[in-house]
Amino acid sequence: MEPLLAVRQFAAFGLSHRVVLTVLVVVGAALVVLGRRYRGTPTERWCSRTLALVFAGFLIPVELYWLLLGHGEIKYSLPLQLCDLAAMAAVWTLWSRSSTTFALTYFWGLTLTSQAFVSTELTAPDFPSLQFLSFFGMHSLVLWAAIYLTWGVGLRPDWRSYRIAVLATIGWGVVMFVCNELAGTNYGFLNSKPVVRSLLDVLGPWPWYLLSELVVGAAAWALITLPWVRPRAERHAHTAA
Repeated sequence: MEPLLAVRQFAAFGLSHRVVLTVLVVVGAALVVLGRRYRGTPTERWCSRTLALVFAGFLIPVELYWLLLGHGEIKYSLPLQLCDLAAMAAVWTLWSRSSTTFALTYFWGLTLTSQAFVSTELTAPDFPSLQFLSFFGMHSLVLWAAIYLTWGVGLRPDWRSYRIAVLATIGWGVVMFVCNELAGTNYGFLNSKPVVRSLLDVLGPWPWYLLSELVVGAAAWALITLPWVRPRAERHAHTAA
């Protein structure tokens, strides 16, 4: 099964990439407005579940395509990257409001998935190829879910969310490292660096860049947790006083 026809190769920050970034911002802003307008009402619950079904309706066929009809190689086709797992977490959070999957959607989405838009490593035909649509579609859905749930609906991360994200990431890393060793894969670039130049090149050689990633990631996640927990702590202190 061949991907949708496209004659040009994707170029970072070319026309199609700029259009994607524009759509990302516009739709994200619209979702914030939608979430705030119906926050705390039965309509808001209906909107969230509708978004969950729409996102799942995109995600499931895309994952099945790459798993069954895409590359056909285990080293590329399994939905084991953190972005894949973040997409699944986002769908479930929209449907159930699970605090656990919200933590993954928030931290993985805002810091890991978002990198796909600024340091894109897509070597594929440009729009409207299936590679282009599936790559930016999936990453956009995760970011939109994180934005909608946080700034629209009003879910808030806290230090418990932070611990969940850190522990889940470490657990995923340990499991995937072992699976990579057994299957000869390299999901998450846990067993070696990517062939092309990347941000990992400035974090040291293997395996030290894995520790650097964890430290930098944990620090970044702490920074995006503080703005939400400090106002609550101050309100509690004021009430106690």
